[in-house]
Amino acid sequence: MDMMTLIAFAATFFVFAASPGPDNMTIVARTITHGAASGLAYGAGTVAGILIFLTLAAFGLSILAAEMGTLMTILRYAGAAYLIWMGIKLWTAEPVVPKLQAVKERGNLFSIFATGMALNLGNPKMPLFYVALLPNVVGSSLTVDHLAALAGVILFVEAIVIGGHVALAVRARGLLRSPKIVRRVNRTAGGVMIGSGVAVAVSR
Repeated sequence: MDMMTLIAFAATFFVFAASPGPDNMTIVARTITHGAASGLAYGAGTVAGILIFLTLAAFGLSILAAEMGTLMTILRYAGAAYLIWMGIKLWTAEPVVPKLQAVKERGNLFSIFATGMALNLGNPKMPLFYVALLPNVVGSSLTVDHLAALAGVILFVEAIVIGGHVALAVRARGLLRSPKIVRRVNRTAGGVMIGSGVAVAVSR
């Protein structure tokens, strides 16, 4: 696989990763309301799901993954329910200025990571994305070297995308200076998370 092919894959994947959607909205919402660690944990979970699908593709199992309808549906609904529940908690939360508010979920980062991963594993578009893209990138075979190169590109692109979303959200979080503003942000973020959960649940 030559450098130009990797660059083309990186550009295509960047558009896919950076496009507005439930994952990026949730990363921003969680960072604003619970801090950078929470946003990064969710983002890391989404990347884990992406890499799992890439590994399945390497072993020729992308089509099989696309056919695992029941399991993927369960994962999608479980992740969507968690997002909706967290959104409701944010909407009803007592507004506290961030400097005075300890992040309560630092010990719960794994569940946030798991939610991000589950939502990606439950996304029927993920295996179809690889089925459509990989043959044009690596031809009919995907070797271990190809897998490592593509995984490296994915990690690099996602580090930029997730890091950018978290950095912007941290900066926005620093503007919260009164309970009234915090309440508005909580309700906006909660509404986004509820909307994201509903969007994930009704997606096909």
